[in-house]
Amino acid sequence: MQSQDVEPRPAPAPEPFVDVEQAEAALVEHYPRLVRLAYLVLPPSLGRNRRVLTAHALTQRALPRGRAETPVIPAQSTGRDGDPGYAFVRLQVLRTALEAGRPLSRKAWPKRSQLPPLLPQVWGLRLFPRSGGADELALDQKLSTLSAPGRAAYVLRGLERLPDGDVRRVLTAVGVTGTDAALEEADTVPAERYPLLDAPEFDPCSLQARPTDLMRRRQHLKAGLATAAALAVCGALLGLPGDGWAPDGAAAPPYAQNPAAQAALDPGRLVRVPALAWQAASRNDFSVWPARGDLTDDTALLRRALAVWARPGQTVHVSATPGTPSGGPAGPAQLLYAGTVDSARVVILYDGLRIARYAEPKDGTQGAALDFARVDGATSAEASAVVLGRSDGNVRYLMAPWVKKAAERDLLKPSSGAMALPLTDGVTSPLSGPARGNGGCTSWNVLELTDRDGTRLLTDLGELVPARLTTGRPGALHEASGAQALRTWAPFACSLSAMRSAGVRTVNAWAYAEQPLPDAGGAADWVCTRAETWRGGGTRTLAQFHTPGGAYGAVAAQGENVPACGPRDPQVLAGVLWKSQTGSWYLLAAGSANTASIRTTGAVSGSARGNLLAVKTKEGARAGLKGTLEDGRTINGLR
Repeated sequence: MQSQDVEPRPAPAPEPFVDVEQAEAALVEHYPRLVRLAYLVLPPSLGRNRRVLTAHALTQRALPRGRAETPVIPAQSTGRDGDPGYAFVRLQVLRTALEAGRPLSRKAWPKRSQLPPLLPQVWGLRLFPRSGGADELALDQKLSTLSAPGRAAYVLRGLERLPDGDVRRVLTAVGVTGTDAALEEADTVPAERYPLLDAPEFDPCSLQARPTDLMRRRQHLKAGLATAAALAVCGALLGLPGDGWAPDGAAAPPYAQNPAAQAALDPGRLVRVPALAWQAASRNDFSVWPARGDLTDDTALLRRALAVWARPGQTVHVSATPGTPSGGPAGPAQLLYAGTVDSARVVILYDGLRIARYAEPKDGTQGAALDFARVDGATSAEASAVVLGRSDGNVRYLMAPWVKKAAERDLLKPSSGAMALPLTDGVTSPLSGPARGNGGCTSWNVLELTDRDGTRLLTDLGELVPARLTTGRPGALHEASGAQALRTWAPFACSLSAMRSAGVRTVNAWAYAEQPLPDAGGAADWVCTRAETWRGGGTRTLAQFHTPGGAYGAVAAQGENVPACGPRDPQVLAGVLWKSQTGSWYLLAAGSANTASIRTTGAVSGSARGNLLAVKTKEGARAGLKGTLEDGRTINGLR
């Protein structure tokens, strides 16, 4: 739970950007600690020599290639506190260390961190840290029994001195889903052993050296020379002239002439749906979109787009929403759009599972980009729009053929009208994105679409397919375009920024309780916002609190991959510390309508019948919540 004054604070400002120089300065300054962090998180089964080299390799590869966005997670130590460069590099080191410990799979290519490091490398020597005492050995053995997330949680607590809340944030940022399980696993190792993490036993920068097996090394050298000669002969044969390939722009060279794969790369086999096919279709989704744009007959452009999709070259910027495969198409794809958008040539393709967007500059292929978004099982509402391009904070969309009109609306201003967006061959005029000023989030512009089924709202969350906004109790959702729905969403629009780039399909806002405030403070609203993703997992739930007269709601509690507020378990319980106008502090809590009673645990003592609770307390008090539903089931407060 978080303390909350009378006036909730607006959504946080944008996360800071870290450039290469700032990250390099942090890496050089804190290199020994970062290498120690990687060494402790890597699985002990690698052996001490490989753990040392891998820890150094992962740390040296932690620099961003350009400007990168990083969450500010306090380092809790002099010299690193509040340094976004250190926070970014630490996240990169931790992420790759966790990846390095995962077993290889036959179904996916190994990641770079899962392979033995090429550099740094020491030939002919084995390197390992100095041996410690019995306590260090016991700690190392105990850590080896933990999972990688459990080790990471223990090391972040003991080495980085992070509280559990920040540990959860760090683990979530590097892709760990079960953060609570990782913390519980870390609890099995006594906290009294934290000082041992600074011991020489775990210092991969203070090393001892021993020779490797000299006879085996000589045999490996002979085998390596023979292999190099064979590869040279094969390379010369492959370089001989033959049928060759046509120019594929920014695509990498193909490795094999597979007939099925080649058919998928033939522009002449692209599926083109008739313009009115959607009117007779039993289901309206991306599969009935016609091909539009002024370059649908540009065979060279279409060939480049398909070739880059199958084999993106090193200069191509590739991105994909979480859970979306980025491999080539299994067969001929469907063409949705090929045309000029602002200063780029854009091709939109669909293969039944994914939307793929290829973009290249008008004057060449240097700087080409390839983006993927998962859209399987899309309904007509979710298949209403696709992002064509972004520039100068504006977005252009390609509309579904069944969309009659489009408009722009500020979600923060429910009483203001919608501004019409002209459509040209299904393409909208530019729609401005959310505006941020010195005071934080000042507007949140959404796309309002009207078709034969009604009016709905979609919002851009930085992905190819905008997310659909809904309101209502789980299991009884409706579009967020009505007057009451707009009023429900208005104070919480800026919280959508926390759901960017997560593969979000829909976001629902459910006003689950209204609570009279103590000391004649009026009535506050409790709203649960839940983001569902295209992949099913990765959901994010926020319980938010809005006081009378406040422009913004405030996040009181949140959960990752929890059933609360969802169709499987439409229940929620959350609490917040609140200060009244008289200066008194209260613990306020609210549950969904079928909550029979609420009680507190921890430093605050109190209980109440029904779904509302207000207990007088003091500033900074920490407490937990337990609720009992009308059917007797017990629920915990969302954290």
